[in-house]
Amino acid sequence: MQSENKVPEKKSLIAGFKFELNIKTIFIALFLGLFFVSLYLSSNNLNSPIETKPLTTVLSEIKSGKVKRLEVKGESITVLYNSGSESQTTKELSEGIFTLLKDNDIEAKNVDIEVKSTENDGFWTSALTNLLPIVLMIAFFAFIFRQARGAQDSIFSFGQAKSKLYSKEMSKITFKDVAGVDEAKKELEEIVDFLKHPRKYAKLGARSPKGVILVGPAGTGKTLLAKAVAGESSVPFFSIAGSEFMEMLVGIGAARVRDLFATAKKNAPSIIFIDEIDAIGRTRSVGTMPAHDEREQTLNQILVEMDGFEPNDRVIVIAATNRGDLLDSALLRPGRFDRRVIIDYPDIEGRRAILAIHAKGKPMAPKVSWEKIAKRTVGFSGADIGNMLNEAAILAARASKKAISMIELEEAATKVKMGPEKKRLQSDQDKKITAYHEAGHAIVNQFQANMDPVHRISIVSRGMSLGHTLVPPSADRLHETKTHLLQMIITMMGGRAAEEIVFSEVTTGAANDFVQATRIARAMIVDYGMSNLGPITLGASFDVTDWGKGYWQQENISEGMRARIDEEVKKILDQAHNDAHEILKKNRAALDRVAEALIEKESLDDEEFLSLVENKTKK
Repeated sequence: MQSENKVPEKKSLIAGFKFELNIKTIFIALFLGLFFVSLYLSSNNLNSPIETKPLTTVLSEIKSGKVKRLEVKGESITVLYNSGSESQTTKELSEGIFTLLKDNDIEAKNVDIEVKSTENDGFWTSALTNLLPIVLMIAFFAFIFRQARGAQDSIFSFGQAKSKLYSKEMSKITFKDVAGVDEAKKELEEIVDFLKHPRKYAKLGARSPKGVILVGPAGTGKTLLAKAVAGESSVPFFSIAGSEFMEMLVGIGAARVRDLFATAKKNAPSIIFIDEIDAIGRTRSVGTMPAHDEREQTLNQILVEMDGFEPNDRVIVIAATNRGDLLDSALLRPGRFDRRVIIDYPDIEGRRAILAIHAKGKPMAPKVSWEKIAKRTVGFSGADIGNMLNEAAILAARASKKAISMIELEEAATKVKMGPEKKRLQSDQDKKITAYHEAGHAIVNQFQANMDPVHRISIVSRGMSLGHTLVPPSADRLHETKTHLLQMIITMMGGRAAEEIVFSEVTTGAANDFVQATRIARAMIVDYGMSNLGPITLGASFDVTDWGKGYWQQENISEGMRARIDEEVKKILDQAHNDAHEILKKNRAALDRVAEALIEKESLDDEEFLSLVENKTKK
C-alpha cells in the first residue's frame, strides 16, 4: 500500500516541472555552464597543492639520480621522485624536453619521460574564447530586439482606450443590490430596458437618450449603480475612468476617445461608463487659458462623438461625478447627456433598505433595532452604512461574540463619523474641564424647544476632540429655519459658557465650536438673507456667461458692506453666548450632576442623561 501511494507523487512532481525558454533562462544556463567549466579546468590545482621548484634544481636532481619519472604537458613538468614525492617546474613552451636534457649533459635513458597531449585543453580554451562571445552576442541582440518590439507595441497602443469590457455574467451586482436611490434606479432601468427591447420604444417614435450623468456626493452609490447596469444589461458594457484618457503625449486623450467610441459602435448596442468625468469634462477656459489644452481637446472629442455629424444612436454613455457644478454646459445639453440624475444621501427608508442589504450574512442579536439605527445614521451615505456594519462585525469578532449587538453598532457609527477612541492620559483637572464643557453643550441643547434630543455624551477622546456631544437629527430635515440655526449656535456656545461659569476661566477646547458657529452665522447673513441686511446674496457665486462658459465670481461687495457683515456675525455670536449663559445659570444643578456622572462613567446615553437632568434615579 505504501509503494502504491508513492508512485503518483513522483509522477505529479515530474508532470509539474515545466521548462520555459526565455532570455532569463538562457542567461542562467550560460552562467552555470561557465561556472562548471571553470571548476573543471581548475580541479587539478584545487585538489592537492604541489611544491614548485626552479628548473635548474630539478635538472641537478635528475643528474644525481633522485628523479624517477617526468610528466611533460606543454610548458608544465611534473617531477616524480624515487621517494614517492612530487614537485612541479616549468620550461619554455618552444623548447623540447629531450633537447633540454641533452643541453645539460643528461642522458634521457636515466629517467622515464611521458609527454602528454594538450589538445583537449586547447579545445576547451578555444571554445571559451571563441564560441562564448558569439553566444553572448546573439543573446544580447535577441534581448534588445525583444525590448524594442515591446516598446514599439506600447507606442502604437497609446491611442487605444484602456477601457474594461464587462458582460452580464462577469458582474454579479444587479439592481436588487442597490438601495436608497430609487429615482436613479428607475432612470437606469429604462436605459437597460430600451437596449433590451428597442422595438417597443421605436413603435411610438421614442429615441434613446444619448447619455445619463449621475451627480452626487462621494459614497452615495454612483459607481455601484453603474455596476448594476452592467449586471442587468445584455449588451457590452465598457468602463473607463476619466483620468485614463489623459497622457503626457499631445493628442492621446482625443485618440483614446475615438478608439473607445469606435469599439463601442462595433459592438452596438452597447453602454459606455465614464467614472469621474470631471477629470476631462470641466468647463473650458474663458480667454486666459490656452485653447489647445490637452484636456480641452479630449472634451471636444467627447462632444463630437456623443452628438456630432455622424449619428450615434445605439451607444449610450453613463457618467458619474461628485463635482457636477464644474462640468461644461455643452456636455450637459440635450442631445449629449439628456438626463441628469441627482443622487443624494438616503432618507430614513433608504437607510433601512441599505442596512438590510449590508446586514446579509452577518449574525445579529435579537434586540437590534433597525428603526433606531436608521434614525441614528442621518447624514450617512451608503458607503458609510456599509463601513459601519463592517466595523461592528470587527468589534464583535474582537470581543469573541457570536452575534452583533447594539453596543457594537453604536460604537461603529461613532467611529465612522469621529474616528476611534484614544485613551489619552488626562489629569483630573483636564478631565473635569472636558466634562463640564460637554455637559454645557448637552444642557443648553436640552432646554431649547426646537432642538433634537441628546443621543450620547462622552469625554473619551476621538480624533482631534477631547470629548463629544452627539445630537443627531430625529428626522430628515429638508429645510432649516432661522430659529433652529440660532439655537444650534447657542448650543455650540454652551461649552465656553460652562467653563466661564464653573471655573471663571476659558480654555482652548472651544476653538472648533467657534469655527462651526461662525460658519453658520456667516451663511445666515451672506447666503440665506437671515439678517438685518435683508434678502440678498453677498457671497461668491458661479456665473454662467452667454457662451455657456462658467467661472467663479469673487465677492463683489464694498468694504463698508463687509464691515456690516462682520458686525452682524458678531451680534449673532454675542447674543448666542449670552443666551447659553442664562440657560446654564438657571440649570446649574443639572449641569453639575451631568458633569459629575461624566467624570465617573466617561460616557452617558440618552436615558442616563434624561434621568440626571430630571434628577431621577435610573432603575
